[in-house]
Amino acid sequence: MRPIRLPEPPSPKMGTPEIFEGGVYGVVRRAVVIGNGFPGSENQSIGLVRALGLSDKHVLYRVTRPKGGINEWLHWLPVSVHKKLDCVIRKMCILLLYRGQKVVSLPTENGGGAGLKCVLEADVQQIVTMARRTYEKDGPILVVACGRDTISIASSVRRLASENVFVVQIQHPRLHLNRFDLVITPRHDYYPLTPEAQKQVPQFLRGWITPREPPDRHVVLTVGALHQIDATTLRNAASAWRDEFAPLPKPLLVVNIGGPTSNCRYGVDLAKQLTTYLLSVIVSCGSIRIYYSNRTPEKVSNVITKELGGNPKVYIWDGQEPNPHMGHLAWADAFVVTADSVSMISEVCSTGKPVYLMGAERCKWKLCDFHRSLKERGMVRPFTGLENMSESWSYPPLNETAEAANRVHEALAERGWRLRA
Repeated sequence: MRPIRLPEPPSPKMGTPEIFEGGVYGVVRRAVVIGNGFPGSENQSIGLVRALGLSDKHVLYRVTRPKGGINEWLHWLPVSVHKKLDCVIRKMCILLLYRGQKVVSLPTENGGGAGLKCVLEADVQQIVTMARRTYEKDGPILVVACGRDTISIASSVRRLASENVFVVQIQHPRLHLNRFDLVITPRHDYYPLTPEAQKQVPQFLRGWITPREPPDRHVVLTVGALHQIDATTLRNAASAWRDEFAPLPKPLLVVNIGGPTSNCRYGVDLAKQLTTYLLSVIVSCGSIRIYYSNRTPEKVSNVITKELGGNPKVYIWDGQEPNPHMGHLAWADAFVVTADSVSMISEVCSTGKPVYLMGAERCKWKLCDFHRSLKERGMVRPFTGLENMSESWSYPPLNETAEAANRVHEALAERGWRLRA
């Protein structure tokens, strides 16, 4: 048998070998991101992994739901129940077809019978097996998940491989928090516990609304959403988009338009109001660039495009690649943002530049609490159409992702682990 050679002990002339610092078993070198297919959620997980220095050492798994046909009406179900029900429906259709009855096949968007063959599916057993088999060679895995559909996957991975993984769930999971090593969630997710919220909720419904308990020590509270925007990202974007944005007349106003949600309802009426306000401030703008998200209703974009599309100072992105969003963040002098998207607002507030909210008065529940937090920090102001865009103001940029990454470092240290240097 060949002798085992251990590394030399630490000396003043040499760095400390990993075996004397807890070995490979205590060093986190890689990450698994569990996504749900929504850019807003996956961007938060990848942003945290990037802030932790693991952007080149992560694997993305995705929880996907069956799509097409009746499945579009079943998204309120837990994803596991939805998949089982979809499987039963398809088997029933095959049985009817086998009996010779004419059946309209259920459409799918992901290919194949079960509809999920073109996506790297998040499979609990696969992730657990990988974590166990590679632990001795590569050390533990940081698992980062975000979104409702990822909760059961992430909690199951921790339950089955707790000695090999450290699981971070982003956004409040609406169940027992001890199923995760760390939970990172906005403060406004705890809005239901505030006196203001209690007045809005009927007594008989209070027991059904989560969370029902204040955050404990392994819950990290943020103001907004995590993302991938930081000083380095903005510098790189400024360089990459210099040729397109540097020649534009200043000040440059970027208008980001999202879409209505259950807690922020609006339509054509807000679009008309926005165009009126933009026409009022256009005199003090050198140029205006309008950016529609993939949630923007066509009826909203049509009104804005019709009213402003022919103005020489206005450019409206047509949705074709390359996406100018990063260039906008780097080169804009000010932003107007519809109040519906926490992610969109969090990103523009990371620049330290003026941010004006449009339609905040139409929002309710947790969104109002989020807007109030930003106003108290001097990060946002209401858009009234009376602004002089040549007058600038600033604030300390919202740096949530870096702060959350620090808390992950601390939590790993409490467990005796650390991230690779």
